[in-house]
Amino acid sequence: MTWFQHEARFVSRAQIEEMVQRTLDEAKERLGIAELKRVLLLPPDLTRAHSGSGWITEKFYELLDAAGAEVHVIPTLGQHVPHTPEDNKWMFGSIPEERIHAHDWKNGVTNVGTVPAALVKEKTGGAVDWEMPIDLNTMLVTEQWDLVINVGHVVPHEVLGFANHNKNYFIGLGGKRLLGASHMASAVYGIENNLGNLLTPVRACFNYAEDEFLGDLKDVYFQVVMDYDDEGKLAHTGVYVGDDLETYYAAARASLAQNITQFDEPVKKIVAVMQADEFRATWVANKAVYRTRMAIADGGELLVIAPGVERFGEQPEVDELVRRYGYLSQAEVLELYKTQEDMQDIPHGTAHLVHGSSEGRFTITYAPGHLSKEEIESVGYQYMDLAEAQKRYDPAVMKDGWNTMPDGEEVFYISTPSAGLWATKDKLDQRAGHEQHG
Repeated sequence: MTWFQHEARFVSRAQIEEMVQRTLDEAKERLGIAELKRVLLLPPDLTRAHSGSGWITEKFYELLDAAGAEVHVIPTLGQHVPHTPEDNKWMFGSIPEERIHAHDWKNGVTNVGTVPAALVKEKTGGAVDWEMPIDLNTMLVTEQWDLVINVGHVVPHEVLGFANHNKNYFIGLGGKRLLGASHMASAVYGIENNLGNLLTPVRACFNYAEDEFLGDLKDVYFQVVMDYDDEGKLAHTGVYVGDDLETYYAAARASLAQNITQFDEPVKKIVAVMQADEFRATWVANKAVYRTRMAIADGGELLVIAPGVERFGEQPEVDELVRRYGYLSQAEVLELYKTQEDMQDIPHGTAHLVHGSSEGRFTITYAPGHLSKEEIESVGYQYMDLAEAQKRYDPAVMKDGWNTMPDGEEVFYISTPSAGLWATKDKLDQRAGHEQHG
C-alpha cells in the first residue's frame, strides 16, 4: 500500500528531507524491522540527476549512517556507463566512494527466475513470444538487507510508460538477457504505444516478476514528481512513498497530469537541449527524440543541442552497432534482426536503433559537442555546428514553449526533454492500450 504521499504546487527540499526521515521510521514499523543494520540504496544514475535523487540518497545515507547502519549504494545504471568518482561526488555529495558500487550488467548478475514466454505473449497482445530471464544484480539478490530503498523520478518513459518504481530492479539492475528481451519487446510493441501509459506490456511483465521473485525483499519506493515553476525551472510537486504498485500508480497519475504537453496541431520545429553534465551519448540524449516524436509534424524537424555528446552507444558494442547500421525504421530493424547475429547478440542495442529513428516522418538534426559532421550524418541524422546552434537558439534567451526567432522562424523550445512528454491530442488518443490508465 501507499504509506504516505505529499502533493503541493511545490515541495521544498526541507520538506522532502523530513519525508526521508519519516520513510525510515515507517519502514521499521510497517515492515517489522527491529534494527536497520544493513541497508541498500538504489538511486537512478546521473542521467536523472536533475530530479534531486542524488541529494535525497545522500540524506538517506546521512541519517542511516548516523544511526550506525552499514549502508551501500548501487546507482541503477542498466547498461549505462558506470560513474566516475567525480560523477559520484557531483551527484551523491558526501557518500564515501567505497560505499558506491557500479552495476555490472554482464558479469555481476544472478538469475532469480523467468517470466514465461506465454505471459509475455499475452501482455504484448501477441506482438512477441519470448521469455524474459530475470537476471538481477548479485549484490541485491544474494546479500542480506534489512531494507532496500528505491529512490527515483516518475516521468514518461519509452519502454515502461513511466520511469522508476520496479524499473530500478529490472532495467537498472538487470542483466544483458533481461535488458535485451525487455527493450526488444517494447520496440516491437511500439514506442508510441508505451509513452505515457500507466501499464505497458513490459511493465506488466516486471510487475509479475516483482511479485514472483522479489516478494521476500523488504523494500520501499521513495518517488518524486516534478513540474516547471514560474521561472521555467524543474521543481518537486509530489513525493510518493510505499511498497506496492499503488504507490507507482499514484505518482504516475500525477506525472500524467503534469508532464505531458498536448498540442492541437503537430509542431513543425522543436529545439531541445540535452545538458552536458548528464547526457554524453545519443543513447541517452535521444530522450529528446522519444519524448517529442508524437508532437512533430510529418516533414518537420527536431534539433537536438547536445554539448556533452561524444559517442552513440553507452557501451562500445552498442556504439559499433549504431555506427554500422544507423538509426532505422521499425520495419527495417525487425527484418535485419532475423538474420544479423550482431543484432541478435545485443537486442537492447537493436531496439535503440528503432527508438532513435523518426520512422522517416521528420528530420533529426544533432548539434553535438564531440562528434563530427561525418559521424552524425553516417547514422541518418543531419548535422548542425554546436556553436552556431547555441548562438541561434541561445539557452539564456530562449524560453520553454513557443519562440519567434528574429527572422520569423517559429520554434517550440524544450530545456529538459527528459522531464516530460510532448504529443498531439490525436496521437495520444490513437495509441494501443491508451485506455490502460490504472
